Amino acid sequence: MATAITDNQQKNRLFITLSVMLCTIMQALDTTIANVALPHMQGAMGATQDQISWVLTSYIVASAICMPLTGFASSRLGRKRIFMWSVVGFTVASILCGAAQSLNQIIAFRLLQGIFGASLIPLSQSVLLDTYPPEKHGSAMAMWGVGVMVGPILGPSLGGILTEYYNWRWVFYINIPFGILAWLGLATFVSETKIDNKRRFDFFGFILLSLAIGCLQMLLDRGQSQNWFSSTEILLETFVFALSFYMFIVHMLTHDRPFINPKIFQDRNFNLGLVCVFIIGIILLATMALLPPFMQNLMGYPIVDIGFLLTPRGFGTMAGMMVVGKLSGKVDPRHMMLFGLAMMIISLLQMTHFTAESSQWDIINSGIIQGIGLGFVFVPLSTITFSSLQPEFRNDGTSLYSLIRNIGSSIGISVVMAYLAQRIQINHSAFSSFITPFNLPLNYLGERGIYDITTPTGLIAINSEVTRQASILAYLQDFRLMMWVSVAAIPLVLLLRAPTKAAK
Repeated sequence: MATAITDNQQKNRLFITLSVMLCTIMQALDTTIANVALPHMQGAMGATQDQISWVLTSYIVASAICMPLTGFASSRLGRKRIFMWSVVGFTVASILCGAAQSLNQIIAFRLLQGIFGASLIPLSQSVLLDTYPPEKHGSAMAMWGVGVMVGPILGPSLGGILTEYYNWRWVFYINIPFGILAWLGLATFVSETKIDNKRRFDFFGFILLSLAIGCLQMLLDRGQSQNWFSSTEILLETFVFALSFYMFIVHMLTHDRPFINPKIFQDRNFNLGLVCVFIIGIILLATMALLPPFMQNLMGYPIVDIGFLLTPRGFGTMAGMMVVGKLSGKVDPRHMMLFGLAMMIISLLQMTHFTAESSQWDIINSGIIQGIGLGFVFVPLSTITFSSLQPEFRNDGTSLYSLIRNIGSSIGISVVMAYLAQRIQINHSAFSSFITPFNLPLNYLGERGIYDITTPTGLIAINSEVTRQASILAYLQDFRLMMWVSVAAIPLVLLLRAPTKAAK
């Protein structure tokens, strides 16, 4: 249960903010930093592509399942205690991941890392909301948002540098100094919350929700590699997800003390905020999942250069959040969100005009614009979502908020990758229809020894170029899809109510 702001919190507000920011950055970085190191892990562990993907899957599934537990554990055991143990567990699990000698070990340790890391972001958000008065929640969420949004953006570049110049194990060892400093800060400056001994643990509700979340994350993460619904595994996971989620909803609405109190969904801004952050989750990581392979496979950039070219996106996000923090309390957050969505739409529109010959400035410029847009959307959204939510629901609310954002990211990545594969096939088929002996420009090139349709070598070269052009167009169509998703978020912003002062 949230408490009123204490004298200790007022005096140590800066140190509390720095401590929870370290936790946020540490966890947010780990969502993407390990992705770059996967090929190196695969070689070191002698694993197949499908096997090494479990390094990511185990972390995502464990984190998603345990995230809803944050609210209950904080109420029964104390938020500070749970926070500190989570930092210790996450740091130790990171050390074990770096020292792993086999595939089974690193998967198990990543599972452990996901369990302890699940509560770090929702608890950091909850602590900041309780540390700052309602009129300063915008500034607090701006600082918190820097860690949440910039972490996944800077993760690939930092992971690429560590892997390229040191060793893949350092993508895990880098968490050690963050963990130590965060633990010291939490132990020294953060106050403990009141413990609610009356709150009971709804074991059946938790099992149903865990099954639903776990199966959803599994089918989203493995759907592309298993060819989606042609796979028995994916069909089984879809069935279990649908059944367990339906049973959880029924149980939540009929049980005396359910795992998640349905009263939390009586707040209009909170409900709309969950839908909005779901959409932001789609745009944030889905776009980041598309750009690196596009730049590497079609534009020919090495992985380190890709990291540097994507880094300005993070600086744009930080700049946007800093401006929002200054404008908080002076400008309607809905207006800032609309401006941010407009910037994101402009950026994605620019990306729909990318070619294999696009300049570095084209990438940097669109990235900065999109970063600023994300900053202008994410911070006001975090503020307005919790503006009218009662303090006793804050721990559960922040857990659900982070969970929905993560699910949005998982769904977004799965959708854009599936759409990419589908569009490549469709585009290839459409382009191939022009490869005929009656195509005069093609015959002209064939007469000069380029793309000769009458020789096997020429046909191979033609097919390679058709595939390349089909892939470029498919990426642009994916960017256009993301643009329309951003447009679809505008009506939701208009439905939000102006923020009101939450109860202290």
